[in-house]
Amino acid sequence: MVVQELSDAQIDRVFRALADATRRDIVRRTLTGEASVSELARDYDMSFAAVQKHVAVLEAADLVAKIPRGRERIIRGNPETIRRAQELLGHFEQLWRGRIDRLDALFAEDAPQD
Repeated sequence: MVVQELSDAQIDRVFRALADATRRDIVRRTLTGEASVSELARDYDMSFAAVQKHVAVLEAADLVAKIPRGRERIIRGNPETIRRAQELLGHFEQLWRGRIDRLDALFAEDAPQD
C-alpha cells in the first residue's frame, strides 16, 4: 500500500495539534473507540466549548473525523493520518541514523591503532 505524503501545511497542523496533551488524549481515545463530544467532555476539567475547540483543531489536522449521528457529533480517530506522520518520523530517524553511522565510521578511521 502506498501512503500519500503529507504536505508541509498538513505536517504543521498535525504536529501543532499533537503538541497539546488533551488533544493527544482525545486522539488516543477516539482511535480505540468512537465517542461523542459530550462523552469526551465529561473526562476533562474544562468546558464543553473548550473540548469542542480541541476537537476542531484535531479535525482540521485530519486526526479525527466528526460524524453527525442524530443530535450528537461522534468523533472517530483517523489512523491513516497517524500512519503518515509515523512514516515521516521514520524517514527522519533513518536520515539521522545514517548520519550517526557515518560519523562513527569517521571516528573509527581516526582512532589510534595499537
